[in-house]
Amino acid sequence: MSFTSIPSTSTTTTTESKHSKVHKFAKQAQKLSRGGARDEEQREENVAIAARFVTPRDAIIETVDGERLPAVPVEEAKKLNRLRDEAVDGEEEELAPNAGNEEEVETKDAVIESRRESDEREQSPESHGGPLECVKPPAHTHPLFPPVPLYGPSSLLRTLQCQTFRAVSFCLSLSFLGMILMGACMNGFARGRYLDAERPFYKEELERESVRREAAKRWERRQKTNTEQMERSKEQERIRNAEDPESDDEYPPLEGGRDPIVCDIGYYARRVGLDVEAFKVQTEDGFILTLWHVYNPNEYTPLPETERDFRQPDVFRDRKARDFPAKNGRYPVLLIHGLLQSSGAYCVNDEDSLAFFLCKAGYDVWLGDNRCGFEPRHKTLKYSDPRMWCWNIRHMGVLDLPAFISRVLYETGFEKLGLICHSQGTTEAMVALAEDQRPDLGERISIFCGLAPAAYAGPLIKKAYFRFMRIISPSAFRVFFGIHAFIPLMMTMHSLLPSRLYGALGYMIFSYLFDWSDKRWDRGLRDRMFQFSPVYVSAESMRWWLGRDGFAVQKCILATDEQVLREDEEDLQIDENHIVDSDDIAEISSAPASTSSDKQKTAWYGPQTPPFAFWVAGSDGLVDGRRLLRRMHNGREPHVNLVHEKIIEGYEHLDVLWAIDAIEQVSKEVAEVVWRTVPENEKGKCRVPRL
Repeated sequence: MSFTSIPSTSTTTTTESKHSKVHKFAKQAQKLSRGGARDEEQREENVAIAARFVTPRDAIIETVDGERLPAVPVEEAKKLNRLRDEAVDGEEEELAPNAGNEEEVETKDAVIESRRESDEREQSPESHGGPLECVKPPAHTHPLFPPVPLYGPSSLLRTLQCQTFRAVSFCLSLSFLGMILMGACMNGFARGRYLDAERPFYKEELERESVRREAAKRWERRQKTNTEQMERSKEQERIRNAEDPESDDEYPPLEGGRDPIVCDIGYYARRVGLDVEAFKVQTEDGFILTLWHVYNPNEYTPLPETERDFRQPDVFRDRKARDFPAKNGRYPVLLIHGLLQSSGAYCVNDEDSLAFFLCKAGYDVWLGDNRCGFEPRHKTLKYSDPRMWCWNIRHMGVLDLPAFISRVLYETGFEKLGLICHSQGTTEAMVALAEDQRPDLGERISIFCGLAPAAYAGPLIKKAYFRFMRIISPSAFRVFFGIHAFIPLMMTMHSLLPSRLYGALGYMIFSYLFDWSDKRWDRGLRDRMFQFSPVYVSAESMRWWLGRDGFAVQKCILATDEQVLREDEEDLQIDENHIVDSDDIAEISSAPASTSSDKQKTAWYGPQTPPFAFWVAGSDGLVDGRRLLRRMHNGREPHVNLVHEKIIEGYEHLDVLWAIDAIEQVSKEVAEVVWRTVPENEKGKCRVPRL
């Protein structure tokens, strides 16, 4: 009797063990699921089924219905996959005695093995550029990129908590914004307007204003002519342009008149004879981004809207099934904007706008708006869900940037593109290309051009309002600024205030915060410039920039404060404020090999890194571009080929985009550097840009 009961007990224990594993997996899956479904069938579709490791530190969640959810802490993702494997193993053990169905057992074995191999490949550091776990601490202990919070699926209680957070943070952040506005007003009155004599391009400003007035009058006169004459005139212009592409009327304006100041990239493109089309791009974690394509309407027909919608989220997986021109094509360049800005920053200076200049020079120009921006959108999550705002600079680098590059290459048929970034955009790129992030992205980039590169903090980080954000705890930061968008009231005011008033206030606040001026800009266009900022960004992203466990404390994007200080001690032979010239470069190049070897151990970048080119603003108090150049010169990045560098004395942070002489100082050089670094096998099918 005792003997016969043993198998029964063993079977019962095995069954209970299997049920326990399945229960644990189901519990973890529900914890990471989308949630919020009203009926049982939808709830089952929303449940998480697996974590996919895009990089060793970025695990996005896949649901049963194939949707994607934003990245979660690595330990939670690994726990989900481990419990899933244990649950599957339990099913495998249950199938083992069924020898009569060998084909089903073999099929299940293959599925289990395939899943295990996939997980091992996705989690393997070697597949992402080196032994990451041996060199860098895991994400949950990383001093530069602390994990974002984990929020469970939607529920009534969590909804109430979120609403409470939003109400409290609205009041607190409103008081903070009010103090900033008051300080900006006082600072503006104290400083006053720059005297005309202090403006280096004052006479040119007056000339440009006169030209704009005349152009507006011509446009208004043209609108008074009848439609037939207008169409006939347009056709004559088109024929003349085709016969003489170098004529002044090559790009006749499609819009004109007095500038109404609107937040519309297409409108400003049409004012200079170009146009744009908008693409929707899905990231690997489900965000829907906007990608703008600038084109010459005389030689390109925009695609149907259905072809410009978002596609599958996996990047670099396929090629477009259509014929691309064998020659005379335009080499693609992708432009990424800075913090609290959008793509419009590249489009507000009429003919001198970087995006329009590059397009007319002969490049295929694409502009990427980072996640949320003017239109917060996710494939499955809603605006009110805190998981939609659970991201920081690293997610924009390793998820947004590859999505943009993948779509541009898909649409153009090229193997690589030129990447041009400003401020925060340079941070995204430099983080993504790092050896312990997503270094394989470098194989898709022919040149990385950084304008006002943001790798090291400038002296402005010591200002009182920045210190306040740095000293409060992460919990207090979330109470003060919320767990959703960062001070969304700014976006509300954007839609309510008259455009000129909004532009004036925008300049006043940003000038006060970041200590820059408009003395090198065309003041007549200044109100335009602030129609495209600020945009929606996550409170978590701002916490990384300004909080106590991110950039504000470390003062560097890819090294801790201790590492930077140690490197400074090693580089005492170079004065901190010294501009490194060609003699210094030669002297450093002749340094002993042992010294270079020691420095290479702390390199950020590996052999997959594309060439770099930097334009540093000499009077930039927000970031320290000189320090980044010094890092390159001192042999700390042996795999980086710095093909171009320039320090523009007197330039402030935004002058690299908006200064009246930015075409001469920056844009022409960017166009030349991009072409110089185009792969030889790609040059054969490209038109030579006008440099």
